[in-house]
Amino acid sequence: MKQLNAGLIGYKFMGKTHSNAYRQVNHFFSDSAKINLTAICGRNKSAVKKSMDTFGFSSFETNYKELIKRDDIDFIDIATPSNAHLEIALMAADYKKHIFCEKPLGMNRREGKQMLDAAIKNKIVHQVGFNYRFAPAIRLAKKMIDDGKLGTIYHFRGLYLQDWIVDPNFPLVWRLDKNICGSGANGDINAHIIDLARYLVGEFHDVMGMTKTFIKERPIVEEMTGLTATSNSSGKKGKVTVDDASIFMTHFKNGALGTFEATRFATGNKNNMSFEINGSLGSIRFAFERMNELEYFNNEEDKQLQGFRTISVTEGSHDFIHAWWPPGHVIGYEHTFTHEFSEFAQSIINKKPAIPDFYDGYMCNVILDSVEQSVSERTWITIE
Repeated sequence: MKQLNAGLIGYKFMGKTHSNAYRQVNHFFSDSAKINLTAICGRNKSAVKKSMDTFGFSSFETNYKELIKRDDIDFIDIATPSNAHLEIALMAADYKKHIFCEKPLGMNRREGKQMLDAAIKNKIVHQVGFNYRFAPAIRLAKKMIDDGKLGTIYHFRGLYLQDWIVDPNFPLVWRLDKNICGSGANGDINAHIIDLARYLVGEFHDVMGMTKTFIKERPIVEEMTGLTATSNSSGKKGKVTVDDASIFMTHFKNGALGTFEATRFATGNKNNMSFEINGSLGSIRFAFERMNELEYFNNEEDKQLQGFRTISVTEGSHDFIHAWWPPGHVIGYEHTFTHEFSEFAQSIINKKPAIPDFYDGYMCNVILDSVEQSVSERTWITIE
């Protein structure tokens, strides 16, 4: 079996999910390469060393440049905050390292284009971390649309609802600092449903949006991991510089209409990413908190028997399920990362393009920037 040596930059929320995915690829996807947990990188020496031991890496670095230069690293996995993506990716590409990068690809469309161009120039495999594409139910939705089961698509309706910062005393974490993250709910979670809409329905023609920041100042953060944090004891506050909520509309190039809502102020919603697609012959509904199910309405059935029915997407014939458990034995969030790294590894060993790649990440950057431009100019913006 081909072996690939991973160099992971970042060791918190995404670093943990990616490390777990490497191991599960080795255990369950025998057609993929074996991914060796070769080196993990982070600036805090004691913290990254602890992560090395916890996740099972063989070594660690505190400088990403030293990691990239290593001859024993085959691919670089960028799991850092958004403001570090560009610099790391450009150097990794120059060193001919294959790159996996978490979304959003760049802080803006300019950065996304630079990363895409560098990857193409250096002829490396490049993939962006839109993990929801790798949920088997969403793959089934894609197949149904491609097979014409929904007919002409009229509507895409997407939601991404969370509530983890609804408390005004929640600290000022990096996801609320524009200089680090680029944008708030728009870039962090709207990015996922933008990518799913492009994947399932098609390219965007234009967008018009609005955003809102509900809490303008928050306590200075002391410590943060993932979506949890503690405040600094000083009592000082800092300015929130990104949106808390983003809503926008689009015309798709194929004539369908789309609406997108992303917010971190939907009290009671923890990770409610959902969408509905309506077509002339049928409709589908998906909610990630019930990720093993897809709801389907068939407009051609006997009227007396019509209604949304729930498909349990756990059969061995469904994408990726063959590697896991018997029908009805469901999979979870972490499996989407295993699936995407399995695909990434296969792309490297088979010397074929990865999907979704940096072009998909760049197009997401273009749409995100266009939404912000629309908010600023209060008008429709055409997607170039």
